[in-house]
Amino acid sequence: MATNTTQEQQPAAGRHQEVGHKSLLQSDALYQYILETSVYPMEPEPMKELRELTAKHPWNLMTTSADEGQFLNMLLKLINAKNTMEIGVYTGYSLLATALALPDDGKILAMDINRENYELGLPVIRKAGVAHKIEFKEGPAMPVLDKLVEDEKNHGSYDFIFVDADKDNYLNYHKRLIELVKVGGLIGYDNTLWNGSVVAPPDAPLRKYVRYYRDFVLELNKALAVDPRIEICMLPVGDGITLCRRVK
Repeated sequence: MATNTTQEQQPAAGRHQEVGHKSLLQSDALYQYILETSVYPMEPEPMKELRELTAKHPWNLMTTSADEGQFLNMLLKLINAKNTMEIGVYTGYSLLATALALPDDGKILAMDINRENYELGLPVIRKAGVAHKIEFKEGPAMPVLDKLVEDEKNHGSYDFIFVDADKDNYLNYHKRLIELVKVGGLIGYDNTLWNGSVVAPPDAPLRKYVRYYRDFVLELNKALAVDPRIEICMLPVGDGITLCRRVK
């Protein structure tokens, strides 16, 4: 993405705080230490291949960070997830992290409006031997979710749902996903700290897309905090991820 001259001339620390990062740590060196010490040495080869492939894509800012991919992979193993859903796939880095964590008969319903991006990562997913776990649907997620909710047999059938898509629809997704995730299951909403902009002053020099979606993220965060059907935990991993455990 293009940046203006003022942004380019700012020192690295200033750029980091204003524009955001795939980590909200205020030190790039510390984040790099985490990657090199904890993430990269344990990263499965297919995930490394897909991460490096995605880095060459012009929209690479959309990808899930490597530390968040590691977190999701371990989380799914800890909860013994088997039936999952992902809204917003891009090239499939988080999808691959999920697929590698699930048992051989595990399933992922994956939705994205852009099949071309998904197919960029699909050869890596196939080579990893986990493509059979994925059912990909191209197009908006809302009609698919509405159809799932209509059939009561789908209620409470998902162990884990990961949402990394259009932020202005997060609350609309939540209204439907809370019916589909099982009691004790998890919904993960990505980007809930939104480049750190959730605490930015009104006159902060934010990028247009950050400023536009910030209000939707703030609205979601407030709504999740008072939803009696869930317990939540907001984590500063990647761009912020809020885990919601359904309790009723």
